[in-house]
Amino acid sequence: MIISSSRISSSSRISNRMGSRTRCRAAAALVALTFLAPTAAACADGSSSHSSHSSHRPASAAEREAGPSLPRPSGPHGVGRDTLHLVDASRRDLWVPSAGARELMVSVFYPAQRGGAGAGAPYLSVKESGLLLKGQKLDERFDAEQVASVRTNARSAARPAKGRHPLVVLSPGFTLHRATLTGLAEELASQGYLVALVDHAYESFGTVFPGKGESSRTLTCVACENVEKAPHGDAGEKKALAEAARNRAADISYVIDALTGRSRTDDGRHPDYRALIDPRRIGAAGHSLGGNAATTAAGTDRRIRAAANLDGTFFAPVPAAGTGRPVLMLGTRNGHSPRTDDVTWPREWRRLHGWKRWLTVAGSGHLTFTDMPVLGGQLGMTDPSAPLSGKRSGEITTEYVTAFFDQHLKARHRSVLDGPSNANPEVAFHSP
Repeated sequence: MIISSSRISSSSRISNRMGSRTRCRAAAALVALTFLAPTAAACADGSSSHSSHSSHRPASAAEREAGPSLPRPSGPHGVGRDTLHLVDASRRDLWVPSAGARELMVSVFYPAQRGGAGAGAPYLSVKESGLLLKGQKLDERFDAEQVASVRTNARSAARPAKGRHPLVVLSPGFTLHRATLTGLAEELASQGYLVALVDHAYESFGTVFPGKGESSRTLTCVACENVEKAPHGDAGEKKALAEAARNRAADISYVIDALTGRSRTDDGRHPDYRALIDPRRIGAAGHSLGGNAATTAAGTDRRIRAAANLDGTFFAPVPAAGTGRPVLMLGTRNGHSPRTDDVTWPREWRRLHGWKRWLTVAGSGHLTFTDMPVLGGQLGMTDPSAPLSGKRSGEITTEYVTAFFDQHLKARHRSVLDGPSNANPEVAFHSP
């Protein structure tokens, strides 16, 4: 295993774009993975959904002046952040075997002492922002610099808070950069969790990895093309995505190895994470394919005590060893209610025999559970098909995910998980 600080380049123009057909077929397989959740029909003919499903209001003068920012976390801790480059020498990359060992980029968010030194942690590099916008067909509406300038709450090289904390590993949606779950990571860290937010090589529109010396490499979504080319049509795509979820589960386990000491992460530039983590309290969560990976990892790694799936199809079934673990299923009302099209949710619900909750959110879209609606609302982007505001999207996601881990990793009963509440009328509980 190799670890290094990332050297993120903020220059260079975008040179790669997935074809619209490839992008849309992969997105449709994952319940429309674009900024404004296009319909399957829009993907089928290769068209962009934004002309028919989105609207754009001018940002206010105050919003233009301040720029987009993530909500301030509500917990008692400050938030520190490090960036790690991990290499699992025991595994060859699934998507590009010729690349050699499996590589990961990891943002580690940790409870920090309030005040003190530390520069504000960047959201994305300009290059990564440009690739994300281009992949989402939003590059004609927004500048990469605008997204890269999003203000976060974490500080680089902040002094860690004392004590040992539960560890939560987060995995983003297919094609999406890990940064799109930053709001959730910051909230969890402020509440006393150490959070490892993972970028899986060749599975995003663009992620910068360190190269040799001062150089850097930008890895794009080779996995998208491989899923597109899978034989036997939809069945082949689903099989490829199931394999991808299991591969990500192995990534999650390796990150746990690295941070808890089985693989050394002590390079002199970062805290001793072994001293900050309670290895008896580990959870995993993710959005879309990342959610499927988290629940898969709970069945393949006994150290993972609880897992949350945020609107992810269960392409890979939860392994039998994980069906007794606590599982939170949080999804869209239109896509993941009991009688909607995704048959994998009722299938897995019947197989789970431990603590479990199946929640859906009215007015939500597939990306409700990421930073995108939070930031999109500030930039004047709205989606009539997913009218839940960005503010409520962020509040609901962070409240229920934090409550889930509080209950199962900190043994703190959270009544919000007991049933519907007047405070969150958008959230429905299902027990099919």
